[in-house]
Amino acid sequence: MKVGILAGGAGTRLAEETETRPKPMVEIGGRPILWHIMRHYAHFGHDEFAIALGYKGDYIKKWFKDFSLLEGSITIRTRTGEITGRAGNAPDWTVHLVDTGLKTLTAGRIKQFQPFMGDDTFMLTWGDGVADVDLDELVAFHRGHGKLATMTAVRPPARYGHLEFRGDQICQFTEKPQTAEGWINGAFFVLEPGVFDYIEGDGADMMWEQDPLEKLAAAGELMAYRHHSFWQCMDTLREKHLLQSLWDSGSPPWKLWS
Repeated sequence: MKVGILAGGAGTRLAEETETRPKPMVEIGGRPILWHIMRHYAHFGHDEFAIALGYKGDYIKKWFKDFSLLEGSITIRTRTGEITGRAGNAPDWTVHLVDTGLKTLTAGRIKQFQPFMGDDTFMLTWGDGVADVDLDELVAFHRGHGKLATMTAVRPPARYGHLEFRGDQICQFTEKPQTAEGWINGAFFVLEPGVFDYIEGDGADMMWEQDPLEKLAAAGELMAYRHHSFWQCMDTLREKHLLQSLWDSGSPPWKLWS
């Protein structure tokens, strides 16, 4: 199944990292978070990707071009400049790098995936979040309900300690628990091609999270796959450091591949 990944945002809340590169290329464990997301999909057999480029899209193009060479040995003819690469450890992926415009909003970027997805069911996620979602179970859930769209719903960890009161007395303190309520959009969508009809025109000035998803929900075509395990976005430097610390622990919860 083909996978669309949105990687065009400016990442302003990560300005320390994104002045020179787009947010999906911010590294965790020496690899861009985009690479981690793609490894996750490839682990479940999904190895054809369309990546929507915007802010500093050339950086992503150059990274993939160099990645295909630098993962293995190369031979250089110094007189001609000819470079020959050997496969090495590079994964066998097909990657479509799609220029979707600097200021195009998310619905417009998704609409530009249509030629790549064709008439088949496809997957979609953001280029700045990792999870241990079982994609086989997610796809089976989607196939089972027969609707146009499945969103992975998550309950993120609370940012601060949780307090429960008895009058003015604190009767329970839990340090940064997962929120008991408040399911949110965790991306990791499975979609039918009919969702493109819910994006009017080219969608360039439209947020996917607003008009299209609202219309899909109103039409009864949007279902939630509840994911109870690990999920973490990387919107801030604090969250980047959290993901790095999990990677450094040796057992990052999103690393399902070997």
